[in-house]
Amino acid sequence: MRARILTVQESRFLEREANRQGLSFSQMMENAGMATAMAIWERAQLRSRHVVVLVGPGNNGGDGLVAAHYLRACGAEVTVYLWSRQLGGDPNYDRITQDHIPVVRAEDDMGYQALQALLNSSPVVVDALLGVGASRPIEGSLCEILGLVRAASSGPTDAVLSGATPRARAAQPVIVAVDCPTGLDCDTGALDPASFQADLTVTFIGPKHGMLRFPGAEAVGELVVADIGISDDLLGYSGWQMATAGLLRSWLPGRPRSANKGTFGRALIVAGSIDYPGAAVLAGTAATRVGTGLVTMALPEPIHTAVVAHLAEATYMLLPQKHGAVSSDAVSAAKAKAAGYDALLVGPGLTQGSETVAFVHGLLGVGGPGRLPTRGSGDALRSVLSLETSTLPPLVVDADALNALAAADRWWSGLPTGTILTPHPGEMARLIGGGVQAGDVQSAREEVCWRMVNEWGAVVVLKGAFTLVAEPGGRQVVIPFANAGLASAGSGDVLAGTITGLRAQGMGPFEAAVAGAYVHALAGELVRSDLGDMGMVAADVALRLPQALRQIRGQRN
Repeated sequence: MRARILTVQESRFLEREANRQGLSFSQMMENAGMATAMAIWERAQLRSRHVVVLVGPGNNGGDGLVAAHYLRACGAEVTVYLWSRQLGGDPNYDRITQDHIPVVRAEDDMGYQALQALLNSSPVVVDALLGVGASRPIEGSLCEILGLVRAASSGPTDAVLSGATPRARAAQPVIVAVDCPTGLDCDTGALDPASFQADLTVTFIGPKHGMLRFPGAEAVGELVVADIGISDDLLGYSGWQMATAGLLRSWLPGRPRSANKGTFGRALIVAGSIDYPGAAVLAGTAATRVGTGLVTMALPEPIHTAVVAHLAEATYMLLPQKHGAVSSDAVSAAKAKAAGYDALLVGPGLTQGSETVAFVHGLLGVGGPGRLPTRGSGDALRSVLSLETSTLPPLVVDADALNALAAADRWWSGLPTGTILTPHPGEMARLIGGGVQAGDVQSAREEVCWRMVNEWGAVVVLKGAFTLVAEPGGRQVVIPFANAGLASAGSGDVLAGTITGLRAQGMGPFEAAVAGAYVHALAGELVRSDLGDMGMVAADVALRLPQALRQIRGQRN
């Protein structure tokens, strides 16, 4: 799958450049239509079944005509429904007539009776009406046509599309969008009220930003990115990329049969409190489930028995505590223990009490009287504080540890190089400070994430639907999953443990962050496919991590 995420302008520029270099527009259209037909054919049982292709003006309609030709060649019964398209001199239309494919013109369809009959008899409807360039409000006859499709697709379906959609139920057509669902702004993610939800979107060259932003992402369904002949050299690798299983497969650590537990790394997890013992269980479980050789839980004594009952595979270190939470007296012991590990996670379920905040500051080398001036050179400050943090293993900071950092001035100046931060939008806003709210972060996720990554000098995993991962001055990745079932307590603890376990096995900070976020999200998809997203809990996801890893290692992409 092509991974670079594009704006509409970038997509058009790439097409023009490809044409200038010898890949003609007509050949790109041929490739696009054929790729669409093949994507449908691979997912649907269409032989002797009917497909209606809705064809509009411009190149998107041309893609639809080519797709109709190839679907007919594969054995499907096809009807083309034309809206606002001039056909004089159109070679793709000439080919449709040679294939003896029936054509219905919208202007001749009084009361849309023919369209209604087609929608009632077609298990697959192909949307090739507007494509990526549409941004104006949809009105008039197109609005009426879309309304009929929307009404037809809101009933039950027989799920012709294999593995398709959560909404699939018995007589409703499966909707396939060519390049982009009609009515979706592919830059902003805005969605016209007239639009309908696709079950499958076959887009070209690369995914578009608006397909990974809500509300538009709701209309995309399964997203397939088709290669239409544009070279990787022309496409480039800068900017936001979409994570793929193929990318991860080349990063995941090997599992030699001759290994011992030392081969797969040692992770230390500082987590939990009397209020949140489950956070420690979930983070530790995730770290073990992604193959870490040894996981040690450093936690306050009052929760030891409860955590052990759920996490027998770990070893344990009991930290000084007050009122059931880690106290500031635990800094020296935690630092001494951490020196022998390959990765350190700090934060899940620690609480935000003053003693615990002081512990986090002391462990990570930030905050404290006289430690962080409100003004001055960040570089000079980093050189002083790095003496205290250099003995820490590769670091992952999550949850309450992030909130503790946010309470310190210029907190990022003391963090070791390669630190991974895993905030949700609210935590991200607190880390930024200055009155920034979670809504501000959500309204410009990519821009905010990239700016702060470079200011803080850390890898950031900005959680949420389509989680973002970026490294300072380097790579930027979107995780291509949005699952309401992951919006539940403990999900972030599982993610943090997953990342930490992969980091302990020798993966780089960016690679561990991307792989951890992808594996976690894919495990969530596996749970959703079995249980649905209502009632999914974090422990379900942790238990599916090995299956997600196996799928990534084995699937073709």
